[in-house]
Amino acid sequence: LSCRQLISRLSLLRQASTFACVRLCPDYVEVQEEQGNLLKYPQVWLRDNCQCAECFHAATRARKSHWDRGPLNIPVSQVAYNKERKQLEIIWQDKHRSTFDLGWLRERDFGETGRKHYLEEVYKPPAQLWGKTEFEDVKREFQYEDVLEQDAALRVWLEALAVQGFAILKGAPNDINVAKKLAERIGYIKRTTYGDVFEVKSKPNARNYAYLMTPLPLHTDMPYYEYKAGINILHTLVQSESKGGANTLTDGFNVASQLQKLHPEDFEVLKSVPVNWFDIGHDGDDSKPFHSLWRAPVICLDVDGRFARINQNTTKRDSRFSVSLAQAVSWYKAYDKFLEIAQSEAVEFKTQAGDVFVFNNLRMLHGRTAYEDAPGNKRHLVGAYVDWDIIYSKLRTLKFPNAKD
Repeated sequence: LSCRQLISRLSLLRQASTFACVRLCPDYVEVQEEQGNLLKYPQVWLRDNCQCAECFHAATRARKSHWDRGPLNIPVSQVAYNKERKQLEIIWQDKHRSTFDLGWLRERDFGETGRKHYLEEVYKPPAQLWGKTEFEDVKREFQYEDVLEQDAALRVWLEALAVQGFAILKGAPNDINVAKKLAERIGYIKRTTYGDVFEVKSKPNARNYAYLMTPLPLHTDMPYYEYKAGINILHTLVQSESKGGANTLTDGFNVASQLQKLHPEDFEVLKSVPVNWFDIGHDGDDSKPFHSLWRAPVICLDVDGRFARINQNTTKRDSRFSVSLAQAVSWYKAYDKFLEIAQSEAVEFKTQAGDVFVFNNLRMLHGRTAYEDAPGNKRHLVGAYVDWDIIYSKLRTLKFPNAKD
């Protein structure tokens, strides 16, 4: 071959390699990408997600009721690939026609790599579990004003909350509205029986254990809520000058993971035996009475078997235990193991005035060492809550500002 012929043949091969090809198989359609990736899609899924105006309302990004369109299990009659438009074209046996952009299909790949990418990059970033020895490596600090004013800083902060489970903001002003402003920077504050915001300080005739100066054991807030607060935003206005008042913290997911490895039978007990959690009293802005109850295990998993929520609060665990005698006995044995690991992995640090300690309330166990108020120095924190639905939504809008569906 001459040089010119060889160059011409290589050019033709390069052009051919830029074209995808498709194949009709029983129950699904194969799309061979130009890069060699093989994508497969169920026929019924393709029909369900037809993008034509008859099947899909583009302005609202919603498929129309399939009962209005007829049954979904219509077999494919013909498939083809439009090279110019880079589209999969389908003719169904009822003569309906569908077209799908290759890029759109690629984002919805049923393969393991595609599923993993979506679940970890779009749905929820995977948690990075940590113990006492890793604390300094995972601790993240941010400037309050940066998070309040810069979307880039807000995104990194929210990612830290999702992955490491906590972060500390520095340099907040001496303003009781700091926690509320941060919550509203994310989206919407979560109103609870304690109001939009709550104050943590020693109170006479305290109705909540947190309002005492005694040690506050490791716990999660509001296990008695079915829709438990997602993150806790705690702004330190005044820190105790006594030796106490330090924060304690441990990664509840890490504790559960260690329990699963070291004591699998106890792990099974704590993820299956429901516990009665309660809160009865009156507090908040308007001091309305409340009687909150929820039954759930200490360890809760999501649909994929990952850790989703830890419930632990000694002060809010009801004396009523609505399980069998045998379950109660095995539960206490397992619970002791859980708390033993939690205590051994707990870290201690002390926030200062102007610090905002923010953490995942579904995951982190937090507490406080005992302290003593003094004239002119009374420990004072202001807190607020935000739900994870709101946080993940905000994080996705920052990561994918041009997302269509």
